[in-house]
Order: sequence, then C-alpha cells, then structure tokens
Amino acid sequence: MTIVSSNLNWGKNNWVGIIEADGKGYYAYLPAIFIYNDLNFGFFKEIEEEKYYNENLYYDYRSGAYGKVINKYYCGTAIAELPFFLIAHLTANLWDIDADGYSKIYPVLISIAALFYLLIGLLYLDSTLIIYNKSEWQKSLTLITAVFGTNLFYYTVGEPGMSHVYSFAFISMFFYYSKQYFASFRKKYLIILAIILGLIVLIRPINGLIVFILPFAAGNLSNLKKGITIAVHYKWRLIYSLGSFIAIVGIQFIIYKVSTGHFFIDSYGEEGFNFRSPHFIDILFSYKKGLFLYTPLFLLSLTGGYFLWKNSRFEFYSLFGFLILITYVFSSWWMWYYGGSFSSRVYVEYIPLFMILLAISLNGIKSKVTKRFYVGVVILLIVVCQIQTYQYRYYHIHWSDMNKEKYWDVFMRIDKL
Repeated sequence: MTIVSSNLNWGKNNWVGIIEADGKGYYAYLPAIFIYNDLNFGFFKEIEEEKYYNENLYYDYRSGAYGKVINKYYCGTAIAELPFFLIAHLTANLWDIDADGYSKIYPVLISIAALFYLLIGLLYLDSTLIIYNKSEWQKSLTLITAVFGTNLFYYTVGEPGMSHVYSFAFISMFFYYSKQYFASFRKKYLIILAIILGLIVLIRPINGLIVFILPFAAGNLSNLKKGITIAVHYKWRLIYSLGSFIAIVGIQFIIYKVSTGHFFIDSYGEEGFNFRSPHFIDILFSYKKGLFLYTPLFLLSLTGGYFLWKNSRFEFYSLFGFLILITYVFSSWWMWYYGGSFSSRVYVEYIPLFMILLAISLNGIKSKVTKRFYVGVVILLIVVCQIQTYQYRYYHIHWSDMNKEKYWDVFMRIDKL
C-alpha cells in the first residue's frame, strides 16, 4: 500500500491532489490553528485561489454563521491527522521548506496518515477475528478482502484526505473494545469506549449510530443486560466516561465559539435528512452509486447471516437490524449518493462488520468443494473491485453521473484504459 500510494501521490506534481474536496475542509483546521491563528479562514483566498490554485481541484469548504466565516466540516479528521501535520510542519521549518501548511511535505504526510490509520483499523479487525476464533488463513483472506475488495483501498490511496479511513480505524477499535467489555465487564473499557466514541462522532457525527452495534457485540440478551447493569453500577466511572465523551465532542463547540461567539451552529444549513423519502434501493443497487454494484463483496459477505441465523438469532437480528438502520439513515440524506465517490463511500467505516460476516461464512462452509468455490468468488470479486477502482480513478467510471448505459459500456473494459 505504501508503494502504491508513493507511486500515485508523492511523485511529480501528483501531491497537489492528495487533499481534495471535503478533505480540504477537514484538514483546514490544522493550518488555521497552528499557522494562521485564524478560525475564520481568511487565508483561504491566498492558498486556494492564488498560491495553489487549480481549476480542477478548487473547492470552497467555507460556510457562514452569525455573520462570520466558518468551516462547513467537523474537526475530528483534523485531530486524527494532527501528529502527521506536526511532523510535516517541524520538517518544513527545519529544512527551510515553505511552512504554509500546503506545500508538498504536508499532503505527503496526510497520505502517510491514511496508511497509518488503515493499519490500525486492520490490526483491530484482526484482533476481533481472533475473538471469533477464526483460523490464520481465514483472517488473512478477510483482511486482504477488506483492503482490496472494497472501496477502503480507494479511500486510503486515492482520497486519503477524506474522513472514511479514519472512521474505519476508530470504528474497528470501538467494536473490538465493545467485545472486550462484554467478555470481561472491566470498568476500564467504559472510558476507552467513551473516548473512541467521542472521536468517532467528532470525525463524522452520523457515525455515532455505532452505539447501536452494542447488542451484537454483547452476543446475547443476558450479556447485554449484565453489561448495562454493571456500567450503571460503576457510577463514577460512568460519569467520567460521559465527561470524556462530552469533552472530546465539545472541541467542535469551542471552535464555533471562538470563530463566531456561539457554541451551537448548524454548519450544513439547508442540507439534511429526509426520513420520509429514503433511497434505500438506490444506495445499494443503483448504477449511480450502488454499494453492491460497485463493491459486490459487501453483498457476498452477507452470506454470513445464514450462519448467524443458525447459531445465534440474537446476533443475527442485532447485526442485520443495525445494517438496516444505517442504510435507512444514510439513504435519507438529501444527496443520498454523497457527491463524487466510488461506490457508496459512507459504508467504508463499517467494513469491519461486513468482514466479520465474511469470516463467519469462510468458517461456516464445511464442504471443501463449496468452500473452494466461495473463496474463488471472493478472489474474483477482489479483481472486479480493483478494475473498477482503476476505472474510477481515471474517470471511465464517472465520479457522479453514472447510469446503466455508461456502466455496461465500460464494464471490465481494460482496453478502454
């Protein structure tokens, strides 16, 4: 992954596209605070419209509130990127590189940050698969599939400034520590979970829905009730945990207070959810951005539900209920296809759950012939995903305006690249 990322992003003038679109808004908090001391983003014109102007990459991440300019996006991704930004800034100052927050060293370090969080997410997914008693070959294939068979690869290498790979890491961590809590009921996990949840919400507030995965993490109703009872019993630890969560999420409100004089702001304005008209089928199957069409391994992984059904109805209902919930919410967003994206990008962070299902299938299939066929399909779909990722990167799969005719015109067409 490092080699691929360096080849695609770090050489020649390719680095200018590392931080793009929404990623510019996520990242902008770092130079705003540490270089320009300006949370109203007065440096935008100099950086975006003059010094680094590119008509193909130009993007205005600013919004307005109470007569002040603010950042439309939330600051959680910037917090995740902070250590890498500081390394870049220190390096720029020591090596006499333009320390403006946007010269080459800064995007390259953000690219490295995405690789780092990919690794963290995979390590926690691996640890979770150990809890599920998966064999080495099952774990290895599952992790390979997570990276190369889904849009996680693209959002690590192609658009490392986007929030998804960071959310993937923290959601992977959250689920692992949830499993640990329900296995041991140790109070230290309450604070760990609260801190991770705070970061998840600060990166992308809608991902706070991850709390509804706790029943699946518990494994059964008795364990869930016991976990809740013990958490309430640890009254002060629960208060500390809640305080930790509020303190982390409160960083965004403090930023708003500094930049506008007000704590609470709806930075998205008229953009929002229409829960009466979800695009449930479109977000999963449409030619425009269908999750299962562009990344079919998500669909194949659902076969794990059969084995969940056989072994634990509680886990089946809690996991698939959760997946239905997030699909309903995601598909209710006013722009259900989420602008320019490869496949449905809002599912990237939930890849650990789909991969657990895939590993359950790999373990549950007993017939050697069937298992070999299933593994063959997995490998085939990894190839399909990589071809479509390549097509997307070079605009043969359009970033927004795909339809049935365009899709089948380029489907698996290597000769068109």
